Amino acid sequence: MKNTSVIMSKITVTLVFFLGACMFSCGQQQTEPWSEKQLMEPKALADIINRGETGYYVYAIGPGALLKNSIEIGECRHKEHLDKLKAEVSKLPKDAKIVLYCGCCPFKNCPNVRPAFQLLNDMKFTNHKLLNLSQNFKVDWLDKGYPINE
Repeated sequence: MKNTSVIMSKITVTLVFFLGACMFSCGQQQTEPWSEKQLMEPKALADIINRGETGYYVYAIGPGALLKNSIEIGECRHKEHLDKLKAEVSKLPKDAKIVLYCGCCPFKNCPNVRPAFQLLNDMKFTNHKLLNLSQNFKVDWLDKGYPINE
């Protein structure tokens, strides 16, 4: 009887521990590799392009380089495109003004933005942004008449 009580106590402690851990982790939201201040609003970038400002490196990390003057990298969910991005940005100073964008779908579903942004973090870049195409390229850029490659 005493052994059963000890075993039940151990099981109870273990269950309480796992339940607590699950409740803690289930309440956590996904941590993004970018901060809120690293999101660039589409209008801000459109204004920069329309003014003809230089010194910005805009990389298309999704299915196509539609944004005016952007450099096509390809879908960064694929290693070869992530390697291409790495090779491109390796030529730049760590404080270069880099803007990444995809726009294939909402951020929460996008397979391209996280690996690309994390790569720049890992490479110790200090002035990189993610274009805030929170819905998709059409809604957040095209429908607003912002500049595109023609």
